[in-house]
Amino acid sequence: MQVWKFGGTSVGKPERMKSIRDLVTANDTRKIVVLSALSGSTNALLAIGEALTKGEKVAAKEQLVALRAHYDQFLTELFSTEEGLNEGKAIVEKEFGFIESLANLKIYTTKQDKQMVAEGELLSTQIFTAYMKEQGESVVLLPALEFMSIDADNEPELAKIEEKLGQILKGQSDKQILVTQGFICRNPRGEVDNLKRGGSDYTASLIGGAITAEEIQIWTDIDGMHNNDPRIVSRTFPVRELLFEEAAELAYFGAKILHPSTITPAKLKGVPVRLKNTMAPEAPGTVIKSETSGGAEIKAIAAKDNITAIYVHSTRMLNAYGFLRKVFDVFEKYKTPVDMITTSEVSVAVTIDNSENLDKIGEELRQFADLEEHDKDQSIICIVGNFLADKAGIAIKILEAVKHIPIRMISYGASEHNISLLVDTRHKNEALEALNEGLFTFE
Repeated sequence: MQVWKFGGTSVGKPERMKSIRDLVTANDTRKIVVLSALSGSTNALLAIGEALTKGEKVAAKEQLVALRAHYDQFLTELFSTEEGLNEGKAIVEKEFGFIESLANLKIYTTKQDKQMVAEGELLSTQIFTAYMKEQGESVVLLPALEFMSIDADNEPELAKIEEKLGQILKGQSDKQILVTQGFICRNPRGEVDNLKRGGSDYTASLIGGAITAEEIQIWTDIDGMHNNDPRIVSRTFPVRELLFEEAAELAYFGAKILHPSTITPAKLKGVPVRLKNTMAPEAPGTVIKSETSGGAEIKAIAAKDNITAIYVHSTRMLNAYGFLRKVFDVFEKYKTPVDMITTSEVSVAVTIDNSENLDKIGEELRQFADLEEHDKDQSIICIVGNFLADKAGIAIKILEAVKHIPIRMISYGASEHNISLLVDTRHKNEALEALNEGLFTFE
C-alpha cells in the first residue's frame, strides 16, 4: 500500500480534484490518500476565527457567506449527476452549519478556533470521497480524528496511531482508495487539534510509517525539490535523489516544498518519500530514501530568514568550564531552539529563529556573561550534500563563490550533510545566486 498526499493547490479547483481521481486510479496499487483543505480555505477560516476572537461578528459572517458561495460553486463544477451534487450539497450544508454554530457562540476560544480551522480538511475529504463514489470508484473515508493524536508536548503518539489505524484498516480490506484528512488530530483532552501549518505532509509520513508503506508520495505544484530557490535564483533544476538526512536539512532550513517534520516517521521505518508534481505527473520528481546512487557532492541550497544572532562572552575568561551548559540551559528554559553555534575559549555565538523570548533570554544570560548587541534580520544559507571528512576542497569552493559577501558565521563539521553560512538578509539573494553559479553545472 502507498500513501499519497495532495496539497491545497492540488485540490483547489474542481478540474484539479478530477485529475487527482485520475492519478490515484491509474493503477491497481491500494492507496491512502491524504488531502489538505482546498487552497485558500484554511486562510479564510483563520480570518473568520480572528474576526470572532475580536468580537467582529458581522465581518466574520460576511466572510463566512463568501466562503460558502465558493464551495457552492465548486460543487456545481465538480459533480456531473444530480445524485452526486445533492450528496455534495448535504456535506457542505452540514459542515457550514457547524461553522455557523461556532460563529454564534457568545465566547470564542482557542478550542473553537481549532475546530473552525479543521473544517477545511473535513470538507475537502468528504467532497472528494463523494465525487469518487459518483464516479463508481472503490473508496472509503477514514476520519483522521479517529486515529491521529498528539501528546501533551504536541508530539504525535506514534504507537497509538499505528495501533488505531491498523484496527481501522482491518475492516476496510475491500476498498481500493482510502481517503483521510491531513493536518488535523486530537489532543490528550480528546479535543480537535492540529499538527500546525504544513502538517498534511506530516500526516502522510506518520501514516506511511504506521503501516510501513511501500512509498509515500507528496504531490505539489512543482517538479520535486530543486537545487535552489526558483523564486530567487535565475535557473534551477530538480534534484532526483536525496538522503533522508539531506532532505531533512533542506526542509528545516527553508525548502518550502517539504514540511520539516515530514522526514522523521518515514526515516524511522525506512519508507521512501517521493515528491511529485500534479501539473506534470510524468516527471520523475525527487525520491528521498536511506541510500542513493551517489552523484554530485553538493546537492542543493536552502535559506532560512528571520534569524537573530546572539553573541555571548564568558566573564570568567580562560578555562570557563560549564559555560556552554549554562548558556544552553537558558535556551532550554524558554523552549527556544538554536540553529547555528560557533564557539571559542571564552565566547559562543548562536542563532535562533524565534525571538519571542529574546529579552528574557538576554536578561538571564547577562547574569553570568556579557552580551554584544544582537544581530537581527539575518539569514542562514544551508548548503547540503555529501561532505565526508576525507573529501577536500568543498569549503574552499563554497567560500570562493561568496568571497564578495560578508559572512557573519560558518558552521562546518557538525554534520556530514550540511555547511551553513549566516549572512545579513539584505545579502541573501545575492549569496544564493552566487552559490548557484559557483557550485552547480548547468547544461
